[in-house]
Parts: sequence; structure tokens; C-alpha cells
Amino acid sequence: MTFTLTSAALGTPGSDTAPEPVLSVRDLEISFPSEAGPVAAVRGVGFDLLPGRTLGIVGESGSGKSATAMGVMGLLPPTARVSGQVLLGGRDLVGLDDKRLSRIRGKDIGMVFQDPLSALTPIFSVGRQLADALRVHQDLSRQAAWNRAVELLDLVGIPEPHRRARSFPHEFSGGMRQRVVIALAMANSPSVLVADEPTTALDVTVQAQILDVLRTAQRETGAGLVLITHDLGVVAGYADDVAVMYAGRIVERAGADALFRRPAMPYTIGLLGAVPRPDAPRERPLVPIAGEPPSLVALPPGCPFAARCPAALDRCRTEEPAATPVAGHGLVACLRAEEIADGRLDAAALFAQPSPDGTHGADTAESAAADVPGTTGITSTTGITGTTGSPGEVVLRVTGLAKTFPVTKGALLKRRVGTLHAVSDVAFELRAGETLGLVGESGSGKTTTLLEILRLRPPERGRIEITGTDVAAPGSAERLRALRGAVQIVMQDPTGALDPRLTVSQLLAEPLQAAGADRTATRDWVAELLDLVRLDASVTDRFPAALSGGQRQRVGIARALATQPRVVVLDEPVSALDVSVQAGIVNLLTRLKRELGLAYLVVAHDLAVMRHFADRVAVMYLGHIVESAPTEELFARPRHPYTEALLSAVPVPDPRRERTRERIVLRGEQPSAARLPQGCVFVDRCPLYARLDEDLRQRCRTERPAPRPAAPGSDHQHACHAR
Repeated sequence: MTFTLTSAALGTPGSDTAPEPVLSVRDLEISFPSEAGPVAAVRGVGFDLLPGRTLGIVGESGSGKSATAMGVMGLLPPTARVSGQVLLGGRDLVGLDDKRLSRIRGKDIGMVFQDPLSALTPIFSVGRQLADALRVHQDLSRQAAWNRAVELLDLVGIPEPHRRARSFPHEFSGGMRQRVVIALAMANSPSVLVADEPTTALDVTVQAQILDVLRTAQRETGAGLVLITHDLGVVAGYADDVAVMYAGRIVERAGADALFRRPAMPYTIGLLGAVPRPDAPRERPLVPIAGEPPSLVALPPGCPFAARCPAALDRCRTEEPAATPVAGHGLVACLRAEEIADGRLDAAALFAQPSPDGTHGADTAESAAADVPGTTGITSTTGITGTTGSPGEVVLRVTGLAKTFPVTKGALLKRRVGTLHAVSDVAFELRAGETLGLVGESGSGKTTTLLEILRLRPPERGRIEITGTDVAAPGSAERLRALRGAVQIVMQDPTGALDPRLTVSQLLAEPLQAAGADRTATRDWVAELLDLVRLDASVTDRFPAALSGGQRQRVGIARALATQPRVVVLDEPVSALDVSVQAGIVNLLTRLKRELGLAYLVVAHDLAVMRHFADRVAVMYLGHIVESAPTEELFARPRHPYTEALLSAVPVPDPRRERTRERIVLRGEQPSAARLPQGCVFVDRCPLYARLDEDLRQRCRTERPAPRPAAPGSDHQHACHAR
């Protein structure tokens, strides 16, 4: 079934006045062979891309977004079966061999890949790679191509482009590598740019820079841009039109303003309801979409979303809806689209209500926020009991923490040439029932701080106390075992954190057996752990590979709870998950904290998630905590200029607000922690510095600011001379 969108379908001028599309996709079908049968990754996708406009494609993992992009580019493996049309300048790319496609790729259509490190050749300098890309498609001399390569690096914001053109990819940061990939994509002024998750795994400040560079590339080339991303805030800020994909097809397509203002497809409503917003109150519920996307091997009859849709009718389970126009909106593949569009049906409210089988609305923010009277610890019928202490009791205290690493030089005879100051004079307290978030760019020292705490050994400098016990104090093996049980970690990547050779029951039983529990107690406690994290008992005999990403993360959380910890360290616990799954995990963690009195220490780069999740936030830069405050206070009244820049870079899933609000885009890269400034660590990138008088500038350059309260008696602390 094709889903073709034209300008007329979106309410724009007809074909007599509208420009010709630079890219037209018609009835695109892509399938891959598998042992279970053909996987229908893309089913009848069609759209027109106009010059200078941006089409955002969003959806969960496995919805067909990247397969569509690879199909357009002709980069699918030989085993893939492709049909339909991909018209670029009137020429159909489907069926062309790789030699003919190579003449088109890079010249008429450019690609920005998700992972810039694997997209660049490691043995050639970035200038050479740019020059080669130019000479393949243009009749340029070696020197002319090199000069143009340097110009492109300057255009995308690489500092000192003449010198850095001779650098290799591994010498660049992730953000700088992505700039080089964008320069490669725009080198020959293509008419179409395809960006596949171009900001994934990048810090929020770097993400803002990369999106500005993409906008520059589009402006310089006049190209149409296909932007594939899972971040609805990015789509709100940069896309003109939005296509929402589910189970291999586009289920809703409309202009960005119309789609965000009143989505008409329940799946789109579910995605938007699950997105944490930095501008929303903490009490705003995150409503996850229940269930999992269907297998694309043998789709059931009817609408693929019916099993997860709280508004589904009996007809939805037998009849797959066609894409139909909705007045003033766009095209929607839903039998109830008209009811939703005109307000007769409030699908958003239905998502928050539990369905008869209890699937919809599970672990919503309301249930997570409910106080559980009398709950002071983890109790079970197995005899494995423990308490988490009194509410407000300090369970983790860090003072003066520092960690350095030697900087060495030489291949065979290494010699120390410097010192990298990863963490410097970090101090904070964490209380029972509280969540403290550590935020900041990569290289700010967040993960090093966590690792120093988890080592449970005397730190290089400073003091770490867990439940009142100094980890540096001598003690017995039993004391160390008790400390290890009191602090547990949930890793960022649930796939890599779980042993693929063990079943779920074995994974959960392993820490209990290490603690000396007998077989009966272990079996009973495993069942209780699964119930705590809302996993069905049917998963006990499955291996991690047979679980979804959300299920694997729930197993990781259950495993961390097995030793009845006082402190749970969460290292980017939702960054690898889809937005709908992410909402469920955030709500689950919030509920567990309240029920069990846990204390969380969280590292995350997503400040919108932190807004909903953390009670207090500490902002780190170059190993220093530059600001800390209660979450609401920090988001409402940030004092440090670095915090202001971080918050302004967080995308808001509201096109009107996102495109009109003031943004602070930091220039340059975070300096090396091996060469810390003498004064304020943020001085080289501080947007306030240029506006200060000479005396204050000199102070910023020479004197390290100490944390001080924003007001007398306030627990809002910041380290800035100018504020």
C-alpha cells in the first residue's frame, strides 16, 4: 500500500505554482531475508521533497526510518529486495548498479551518517578525504581541491582549518568529526541531503552546533534535507514537514506546526506524550506506549498498532487503514483520525488510563509519584530483608574528590609529559529517597566521579563515605562485601551489561548466590524482583537476545536491586532506548525510589529527562561542579553561564516555541583537562566574558571561583565571579 504525499495533500499551493520536487519516492518496498521469512522493513513509502525544505522522519527503532534512507541512497546490502521508485531529478535510482550509483552519490545526493568515526577513513587526513571527494566528481587540480577542502572545513566551523585539514579523524572530537562528515556531504553542492540520526550520542551543546552546521549546509547548497531522528525536539526546531513511521510505513504526515499542535494518529500522540519536556512541570506525567512493535516477518491482519492502541476498534484488528487526508492537517493512516482531529476523541487521555488487561498506563508518573505509607525498605518472604534507612539520611557523602591521569609520550619508552585532571575538588551529599543528577558535556568528569565511588577504595584525594563508612577505613572482607552490596550500578547499554549466555533467572540469581542465599530463597526472590520491575514470569527462561531493549534494562534494574542496595548509580540509564520505552523506565525508577527508599546518583546528558527524574542537579565542567541546585530552581533560575548554555540547547518539542526562544550556542570545543586554565575553567568559552570590565576579566583569568550560595542560606550554589 503506497503512502504518497504531495504539496497539495499538505494544503500548500498546487503543482502549477509549487516548485518541482528534488526527490520523489513512490511505493518504496524493502525486504530482507531471514530464517523466519522475509522481513518487510519498508512497506509502500512515498513522499516528495521540495528544494530547501526539511522532511523529518521519526519513529521507534525498527520502524523503517534508516532502511528508507539506505534505500534512497542505494546503500542496502545485495540480499535486500527493493521495488518502487526513487526519482532524483527525474531519474529512477532503483535498479541502478553500484558503479552508476557512485556517480550520483556525493554529487547529486549527500549523506550524513550516524557514526562519524566509521564514516571517515582512518588512514587519510580529513583534508585529503574532502579533496578526493571533490576530484571524483569535479575536474579540479590537486591544489584547487585542497583549497576548497580547507574552505569547507572553515564553513562548517572547524577552527584553524589550514592546520586541521592535515589532521586524522581520531585527532578530532565527536562533534568535529560530524562537522567533517557534513562538509563531505555538501562538498559537491548536492540537491538532496540525507542525515541519519546526525546528533545521536552527542552532547546537547554539540548537538546544537551540528544542527546549525546542517542548516548552513542546506542554505549553501539549496538542498532538500531528509532528517531522520528519534528526537522530537530536534524535529520541532528544524523540520518543515514530519513523517511518522511505524511498522515499515508512514502512518502520519503533516506540516510540523500542525502535527505538533494536534496529532491525529494515536501512535504520534503516544510518542509526544512520552517525551520529557524541559519546559514542563515535573508533575507532568510521562505516559509510555505499552507493548512492543510487531514483528515485521509476518504482520498480523489489521492495523499494526492496534495491539498497543487504547483507541482501537474491532475493525482496526482486521483492516489496515489507508492513508486518508484530514482537513487542514495532512495524511493519516487511522480509522479514527477524523474523530481525533475534530476533538470528539481524546486519545491522549486514553493512553494514561489502564486498559482492562492492565497494559495501558502501567508505570505512569501518577502511579510512580504515589507515596507508599510505611515503606522503609525492601522486604520479601524469602528471608532476604534489608532496610534503606530513615528518609533524609545521608547515604553517600563525597568531599574534595580528585582524580588525575598521567599524560605520556613515546611508543616504546613512555615518559610522563603532563597530568590530566579528570575530577577536581568535587563535593556533594546524597540522601535516602533522593535523586542527584550529574550533567555536563563529555569529558566533564561525570563518569570518572561514578567510577571513583564504585571502586570502594581510597580515592587519590578526598573522602568518600557510604552509609557513614569511609571507604578508606581499614576493615574486614565482610565490611567490604556489605559496602559492595550497598552500592549497585545500572549500566547505559543493557545489551552489553548482561551476560548473553545466561537466562534472566540465572542473571538475577547470580548476585543472590554470591551473597549466600539458598536455592529456595533465590527462586522466590527472583520472582519478587521480576514483579518489582513489572516483568512477566514468562521471561525467566529467556536469554537477553530474546528481550527488547526496555525489557533488558528492566532486568538490569532488577539485578541491581538483588543485593538490596542503599545507593543505585545510574549511568545514562535511558540514552539507548526509544522515547516510548524511555518513559516507562523513568516512571519505573521513580516508583521504585519511592517504594523502596532508594537513593539514585544519575549521570545523563538528556536534561529534559533529568527535569522529570532528579530532585537535585549538579552541573560539571572540566572536572569541577560549577553549579548545583534543586531541579526546579536550576531550570527556572540558572546562575552559571555554562548552565544557561546547556539549558538553552535542550530542544523543546513545540515548533513555535523552539524556533522563537533565545538560544546560547557555545563556540569552540571544551579544552583539554590536561591544560586547565589558571582561573575559571569555563573562561575560554564563556559568553559573558566579552561583556565584563577589565578587572573582572583579569579575575576570571587568574582566580578559580569557589562555589557560593545564590542567596543567603540557599542550597543553590554556583562558581562564577560575574554572577
